[in-house]
Amino acid sequence: MGTVSLPDTWVYALRLPYDPRAARVARMTVRAALDGHGRHELVGDVELLTSELVTNAYRHTRGPCSLRLTALADGRLRVGVWDSHPHIPAAFAEPPGGAPEHTAPAPPGAGGGRGLHLMREYAHSWGGWSLGDGGPLGRGAGKLLWFEVGGP
Repeated sequence: MGTVSLPDTWVYALRLPYDPRAARVARMTVRAALDGHGRHELVGDVELLTSELVTNAYRHTRGPCSLRLTALADGRLRVGVWDSHPHIPAAFAEPPGGAPEHTAPAPPGAGGGRGLHLMREYAHSWGGWSLGDGGPLGRGAGKLLWFEVGGP
């Protein structure tokens, strides 16, 4: 009988309802998936960045969002969050390093404005794709924002 080894690549996808608890559910999912695959070193960073993207999806849309975790063969982890709003935030429209390095930090107590700083601090790369506005019916195809951590 041969030994079965788990593959280095895997994918998890989760559809999250429009609910203020979605970011918490996303964090719990990230933790369970990474712990289950022995990627404990990534949990804190991935939970933080995933929570940022899912919270923004909740704040700026009125519909569900989707979370996708993809482990790549070279040790990187790619996290994508889809939502129904087609607008790509400026920080995600530029390649890493393409956005101004010296953006003003969010003032203490501000309810937002920290996303770009968090991405710069914890992600190796990030970006976004607009999937369109859904045409004349207004049923938005939305956008996908993503980041990668880990790897070489």
